[in-house]
Amino acid sequence: MKSIYGISLLFAILFASVSDLLAWGQKGHDVTCEIAERHLDRGARKAVRRLLQGKSMVYWSNWLDNASHTPEYAYTKTWHYKNIDAGVAYEQAELEPNGDVVTAIQSQIQVLKDKTSSTESKRLALKMLVHLVGDLHQPMHMGHKSDLGGNRWTVQFFGKERNLHGIWDTDVLEGGHKWSYEEWATEVDCISKKQKKEICQGTLDDWGRETFAVATEVYNCTPINSKLSYDYQARWIPVIEQQLLKGGLRLAHILNDIF
Repeated sequence: MKSIYGISLLFAILFASVSDLLAWGQKGHDVTCEIAERHLDRGARKAVRRLLQGKSMVYWSNWLDNASHTPEYAYTKTWHYKNIDAGVAYEQAELEPNGDVVTAIQSQIQVLKDKTSSTESKRLALKMLVHLVGDLHQPMHMGHKSDLGGNRWTVQFFGKERNLHGIWDTDVLEGGHKWSYEEWATEVDCISKKQKKEICQGTLDDWGRETFAVATEVYNCTPINSKLSYDYQARWIPVIEQQLLKGGLRLAHILNDIF
């Protein structure tokens, strides 16, 4: 009986560790993809549906988080983030040998644009891309290498010990609104065409640098062992809404350009 209990406890710990490495949680990625789908032009919409065999981007939005923990796709584990330590400029960040979120997005775009790529290769690239663009806009995925993007940055969130990465994945987002992903998309996607065009300007590095700036501000405003509650949510929920919107609009922009 003790051995069974020990095994169960081990699995629970392992699952919790894996969960803390995910980005935005399921809801955030669903919102990003739902916004993107609403902004696809006719050609891109048709191409995306064909590659995903009739399923939506929302269906695949969280697939890579699970796939990265399987032997077949273990090579993608470092693709979800770009760690940059405090005091290091974005341009000076040490490159991850196995790739980071920016280089991974670039490589998937290249596969999708390459006319010689097989349909299967393009399908895989698209399934990865719809997730990675969401990761690029989660501030803790531009977090410090020294604390694993906030996973070792302990805080008290409504009296419970959590880590900074974990509360940014899900807790703050869900604490703001108990909406479905469709409601989230509708409520945050309400800016002008001019503003949307401005959001989609720039390069992947420009977008990564922008998220890194948000991450730096999050760290500065959230010292280790901070006691966080309603005031923290009020401060950061608008930022999360903006990051989700940017991720969705930029994903659509990338796909419209490709197809």
